[in-house]
Amino acid sequence: MKFIPPKFSKLSEMASIDVGRLTEDEARAILEGIRWPKGPACPHCGSVNVTRIQAKSDKVRDGVIQCNDCRSQFTVTVKTVMHRSHITLRQWVQAFYSMCSHKKSISALQLQRNLGLHSYKSAWHLAHRIRAAMKEGPFAGKLNGIVECDETYVGGRPRGKFKDDCIDRRKKGVRKCYTTKTPVMVLVERNGEAVSRPIERVDGNTLKSAIRENVGLQSTIMTDESKIYKGIGREFAGGHHVVKHSMGEYARGNVSTNTAESYFALMKRGVHGTYHHISKQHIGRYCDEFAFRWNHRKTNDGERAEHAIMGADNKRLTYKKAVC
Repeated sequence: MKFIPPKFSKLSEMASIDVGRLTEDEARAILEGIRWPKGPACPHCGSVNVTRIQAKSDKVRDGVIQCNDCRSQFTVTVKTVMHRSHITLRQWVQAFYSMCSHKKSISALQLQRNLGLHSYKSAWHLAHRIRAAMKEGPFAGKLNGIVECDETYVGGRPRGKFKDDCIDRRKKGVRKCYTTKTPVMVLVERNGEAVSRPIERVDGNTLKSAIRENVGLQSTIMTDESKIYKGIGREFAGGHHVVKHSMGEYARGNVSTNTAESYFALMKRGVHGTYHHISKQHIGRYCDEFAFRWNHRKTNDGERAEHAIMGADNKRLTYKKAVC
């Protein structure tokens, strides 16, 4: 079958208002052009010997393609995060574009209103499936050069019994009050990629293990003055440089953690201004979302959405799995 490039195949050449006016056929053409730039390929056996079935009646869906080798039928959504979804392709494309173009993201309620979905449940599941598509696999190489490491806590103010316990501890002179917030760490290569994920606890073993796993040995590590990083510089050629925030120091020449703090500033603005609350259960996917936008910050909104759609292959996130 000779492949004819679709008329609408690039989101990078479209404005946001154009994406909102897509027809179903145009959305299908965009998804096929992104997923199969050289023509349709069977997601079951990989064959390119396929035939497009013409929808001549209501019994045949639009966009169905048949593999001439394994004889299976498929569409552009098969074996992606869009598999078995009742949401239209036009709504999927618009949702991908919206979540990739908003710097501080977009809430499920706003997606529900913009896309005309009938329930919050559908919008919530849609957003989490797109975050699953945004999750990037291990980089071809580790982070190199100057790598900044920082950690923060994501969550709201303590309430109820936990808040009362904190007040009692302070009255007794105990300065440290344990928190129910979720600790999140980030490793940012200066002018490069970022790796972000929630962690079980903020201690030396956890953070040093993450640094060893994601940072090349020829790199230079930069952190704040926290004692949990002590000794990590011996393992890296560039050593370990510290900026002392407690003394009012935020940059000393080339030594700073400002890039990592900029990443957390964006993430926290998204949490406070858009989501208002993120549970520990799902925070990993939110970290994937913010890291994806950070890593593709030098591309335009359409190109960023295309990268997210390309990441949807061979990923499934059912509602049951998402809420568990």
